Amino acid sequence: MHPIPWRAYAALALSTSLVGSYVGLSKLLLMVFPVFLLAWLRFGIAAVLMAAWLKPAAAEPKLDRRTRGLLFLESFIGNFLFSICLLFGLRHSSALVAGVILAGIPAAVALLSWALLRERIGRRVGLGLVLGVAGIALVALQKNQGAAASENTALGVALLVAAVFCEATYVVIGKQLTAQISARRISALINLWGLALVTPLGLWQALSFDFGQPSPSLWGLLVFYAAAASMVSVWLWMTGLRQVPAAKAGVFMVFLPVATGLVGLGLGEQLQPSQAAAYALALAGVMLATWPAVK
Repeated sequence: MHPIPWRAYAALALSTSLVGSYVGLSKLLLMVFPVFLLAWLRFGIAAVLMAAWLKPAAAEPKLDRRTRGLLFLESFIGNFLFSICLLFGLRHSSALVAGVILAGIPAAVALLSWALLRERIGRRVGLGLVLGVAGIALVALQKNQGAAASENTALGVALLVAAVFCEATYVVIGKQLTAQISARRISALINLWGLALVTPLGLWQALSFDFGQPSPSLWGLLVFYAAAASMVSVWLWMTGLRQVPAAKAGVFMVFLPVATGLVGLGLGEQLQPSQAAAYALALAGVMLATWPAVK
C-alpha cells in the first residue's frame, strides 16, 4: 500500500491558495503598471531570484529536444496564452459567465489527463471533481446575480474556454516534466521562457512609462508579487505534482477562488450563507478525492 502523499497535497493546496491570495494584490499593481510591463517586470525580478535554480542536480539528465519543447509549451500555453485569453476574455464577458467557465478548470484537467496521460479517473476522484466544480460555480452565480447578459459575446466565451484548457494543459505538461527535472529547475526555466516571450511587449510599454510614478511600497509589493507568482507558487505546484496524478491535482484548483474569497473577507466583504455552503461543497470535493480509501 502506497503512503498517502500528504506533503504533496499540502504543496498543491498552498500553491493554489497563494495564487488566489495575490489576485487582489495584482489588481493594485495594474492600477499603476500596464499589463505587459507588469508581466515583464514580474518575470525579470523572478529570474534574478531564481538564478541559482537553473543549475541541474547531480543525477539530472541533460535536457533533450522533447523536454526543451515541453518547457517552452509549458510557459507559452500555461503563462503567456493563458494570461492573454483570460484578460481579453474578461473584457468581453460578464463576471458571472467568467466565474462559471473558469470553475471548469478541474474538470478540464481530468479530461486532458485521461486523454493524454492515460490516467484512470476513479469514482471518488470523479465525484470530487463534480463537487468542486459545482461549489465554485455556485460562488460565481451568487456573487454576480446582477450580471448583464449583454456583456457577453461569443468571442469572450471562446477566449475563457481557451483559458481553461490552457491551464489544464499547464498541469498535464507539468506532470510530464516533473518525472525528469526538479521542481526548482522547472520553475526557473519556465520563468525564463516567460521573460523571453513577453520582453518585446514589455519593452514597448516601458518606453512610455514613468518609472518615478510608483511609490517605494508599490515596488516592494511588485517584488513580493514576482516571488509569489513566478517562484514560490510554481515551485510548490511542481513539487506536489511530482507525487500526485494530474487529475487528482486538478481538484486542488478549487483553492484558488476560495483563497480569493478569504482575502475579500479580510478586506471587509460580507460572506453570504449560500457562499459559505458553496465553499464547503468545493472543499468536500477535495476531501473526497484525496482521502484514503477504507480497506
